[in-house]
Amino acid sequence: MRDFKIPLPLARAVLDPIFRVTLHSRLPVALQRALLDVGSLLQLLPDGAVVQPLQLGGRPAERVLAETAIPGSRTGAVAPERAAGAILYLHGGGYVVGSLTTHRSLVAHLARESSCAVYSLDYRLAPEHPFPAGLDDAEAAFLDLVDNVGYRPEQICLAGDSAGGGLSLALAQRLLERHQMTPAALGLIAPWTDPTEIPSKDRDLVINRAWSQACAAFYLGDGDATAAGYAPLTGNLIGLPPTYVQVDVSEMLHDQCSKLVSALRGAGVHVRFTETRGLWHVAQLQAALVTEAALALSELAEFLREAIQPVSINDLR
Repeated sequence: MRDFKIPLPLARAVLDPIFRVTLHSRLPVALQRALLDVGSLLQLLPDGAVVQPLQLGGRPAERVLAETAIPGSRTGAVAPERAAGAILYLHGGGYVVGSLTTHRSLVAHLARESSCAVYSLDYRLAPEHPFPAGLDDAEAAFLDLVDNVGYRPEQICLAGDSAGGGLSLALAQRLLERHQMTPAALGLIAPWTDPTEIPSKDRDLVINRAWSQACAAFYLGDGDATAAGYAPLTGNLIGLPPTYVQVDVSEMLHDQCSKLVSALRGAGVHVRFTETRGLWHVAQLQAALVTEAALALSELAEFLREAIQPVSINDLR
């Protein structure tokens, strides 16, 4: 492994000023994107990671595999060539920033821990492409995996963080409503599922109220905030697949995530809810650097792997 772990307090001390400067509502969006891409170079890929560029639904994407999944995996996952499905990953960033680059390390670690092919999508971002452009791209990518790559809907998990988590939920709702398709599971890391809600906290270690409200306005553009998919928390949750939700108790989105979990359970959806203490918003991005973040990502990977392949192949011998 090329991971170099640093203590949790040191990671917090280093990341706090970086995010205060980078995710600032007065900083031009293009500069935010560039700074995040550069900073992500410190988040290394695990040994054996294979990144394959491709197109999904007409958008740039990456298929990420981990050839050495078994020796270091915390989940006891099967080898990649025996995996039963795939994960479509939608990155976070307030629908405004984030990229294949910023999330490549997270996606590679998820591939390693789940032993699934993880497809990371470069969906269109606001303000250049407001809602529903990103959702349209995600829908097209999922249908491409089914129609052209050959997966069945129930062999594909949807996963994402922050805005990507909200986009994953909105995609699951759209697939169910428009196509009568249900993914195997949803894996949501601190999902932002209602951009219309004004946070009660001013900031956490990563995000702040002013920046998030600016992102929400960029994402909405001239659209209608009540349109289906913009705030999936307020949409129909009945019939959704098993869902994993993780959030740290210190996060600005903690209350919203708790509301989502309650609403999902009220709709009859099986939910695994994990609340961490001492981490930060989407700490899984630093899985290569922080042991606690890696463990949180492993838990998500195990949930998704079991949803796709509930019985181990070894148990069937």
